[in-house]
Amino acid sequence: IPSVSSIVPESCLLIVVGLLVGGLIKGVGEKPPILKSDIFFLFLLPPIILDAGYFLPLRQFTENLGTILIFAVVGTLWNAFFLGGLMYAVCQLGGPGLNHIGLLANLLFGSIISAVDPVAVLAVFEEIHINELLHILVFGESLLNDAVTVVLYHLFEEFASFEHVTIIDIILGFLSFFVVSLGGVLVGVIYGVIAAFTSRFTSHIRVIEPLFVFLYSYMAYLSAELFHLSGIMALIAAGVVMRPYVEANISHKSHTTIKYFLKMWSSVSETLIFIFLGVSTVAGHHYWNWTFVISTLFFCLIARVLGVLVLTWFINKFRIVKLTPKDQFIIAYGGLRGAIAFSLGYLLDYKHFGMRDMFLTAIITVIFFTVFVQGMTIRPLVDLLAVKKKQETKRSINEEIHTQFLDHLLTGIEDICGHYGHHHWKDKLNRFNKKYVKKCLIAGERSKEPQLIAFYHKMEMKQAIELVESGGIGKIPSAVSTVSIQNINPKTLPLERVLPALSKDKEEEIRKILRTNLQKTRQRLRSYNRHTLVADPYEEAWNQMLLRRQKIRQLEQKMNNYLTVPAHRLDSPTMSRARIGSDPLAYEPKEDSENLPIITIDPASPQSPESVDLMSEEPKGCSGLPPSPEEDEEGLVMRVKEPSSPGTDDVFTPGTSDSPSNQRMLRCLSDPGPRPEPEEGEPFIPKGQ
Repeated sequence: IPSVSSIVPESCLLIVVGLLVGGLIKGVGEKPPILKSDIFFLFLLPPIILDAGYFLPLRQFTENLGTILIFAVVGTLWNAFFLGGLMYAVCQLGGPGLNHIGLLANLLFGSIISAVDPVAVLAVFEEIHINELLHILVFGESLLNDAVTVVLYHLFEEFASFEHVTIIDIILGFLSFFVVSLGGVLVGVIYGVIAAFTSRFTSHIRVIEPLFVFLYSYMAYLSAELFHLSGIMALIAAGVVMRPYVEANISHKSHTTIKYFLKMWSSVSETLIFIFLGVSTVAGHHYWNWTFVISTLFFCLIARVLGVLVLTWFINKFRIVKLTPKDQFIIAYGGLRGAIAFSLGYLLDYKHFGMRDMFLTAIITVIFFTVFVQGMTIRPLVDLLAVKKKQETKRSINEEIHTQFLDHLLTGIEDICGHYGHHHWKDKLNRFNKKYVKKCLIAGERSKEPQLIAFYHKMEMKQAIELVESGGIGKIPSAVSTVSIQNINPKTLPLERVLPALSKDKEEEIRKILRTNLQKTRQRLRSYNRHTLVADPYEEAWNQMLLRRQKIRQLEQKMNNYLTVPAHRLDSPTMSRARIGSDPLAYEPKEDSENLPIITIDPASPQSPESVDLMSEEPKGCSGLPPSPEEDEEGLVMRVKEPSSPGTDDVFTPGTSDSPSNQRMLRCLSDPGPRPEPEEGEPFIPKGQ
């Protein structure tokens, strides 16, 4: 029923199915099965966490790790103590039915109910397709808060059996948080390295390659749980560490098997968890107390909202991309509770916690409210607030190149600034990984393969398989790379499409495409070195030409500065042209103006700026005699330009005054300047020189 599934999340429908099945079993007179904590923690939870850890978007996770840790650690501690303290106050004021519940029991209840559940978050957030930032913040918080939940749960459970809790016990409890979280990560890293090392020697037995991934991951989880460490963090660490090395060693079929088996296994576990949650609600013993249950629900929402607002205000002081009010609302609203809280509550011992049934009833109420009410309304709210959705785009070589380029650029900027930030340590880790770790954990030549070449190899294989499956290979010429034609197939395919049988020619064409493109990736290019570059034969000529041009420009600039005379304010060039054009005879040269600079003006076109020719301009005082006062007053004298006879050159024809200084001036003014640029295809140095 598409109309129902588009409104109600799958997790809600599964809980309803569980409720119906539980009611049916109880109606028949049988006792419904209850979700036991051992079954949940040992068999149902690990596949979901391994699937999340193995396919974790590592780049977004590491870039936002600080924000995720603050939400997971500080936020969960705040929720647990705020909720536990307020519930203790409610119990003291709530009447005779609640007076016997002490502070430790309420703090334990707060630690159980405060943690965001990864199973519920995955079930709801994958359906609404929220953007990567919000998804990784809420989901990363739900994964990493497991260490806080485990520590607080075991801590308060142990304290409940003590007669007196001392300061040393509290300090040891605080230190146990680091032991549990870092110990879980260490166990996961060890098993991840062992799995990667084992996959190096499985080239002759490809069938059992996926088995090692599941086996070592499960052993990491069990080893961590054995010592009361964080099993979830061990699984995440194992999946993140082993994936790049295992995928470089195993075959493509093994990779497909791991991918689909993990997805199937996690989906089955998720389905069983929500169905068993519904069945256990019908089958379990409940003790309903209105005051306790409603207070729990109300204070859970208040604690979540306050925690997100305060922590985001602090985080935004250090983030470049700030979390907007819309983002804060989705983070606060996406704090869903699930089966982990129910199983932890089910683990409580009646001997120390006689109010276990009331705790379980309140926990189930909170789970149902968050999954049903918040899970069903978060999709309309995302659309209403116009929150950015996730864009389904295929990664390309272009994107990979630019991403690596920006990483190198930011690393260089951090080094120049002397700031050892995120990119600096990431670059150090990548260098260490390339120099030492890859050689030990990856077999053959793949250990020396650059990351970009490995990504290209992966893209080529994927594109080739997609083209063969879609039957569109015949449209492509053999010389074209399959990566550059991602949109060869139409987006809307017909409903019933029969795959055509490939002929021998098409099979040969496919092999040719794969052979020509895939073998290129194994060719090693020589590294760039400025000492081994071939010298340019025209480099010396270019340098001489540039020096010559520079000298000419400097000379022109000096001459312009030397010859420039400020114009009189009343006799601007425009007014002078207008007067000469109207009455040329009124501006005849004066008697004592033979040694003055002369500007000849062509009255034929007084409007053009090229009409002013510097025919003879001699500065005063060049002849060796001091200038007279009359000459100072007279300034520049304008003479009408005589029309030149045919065949004569305006520049090179000698005038009346052929003194050496005048000839030198004419030579400077008649310099044609640098030669024109050589056209395309012409040599830099003309032949014969």
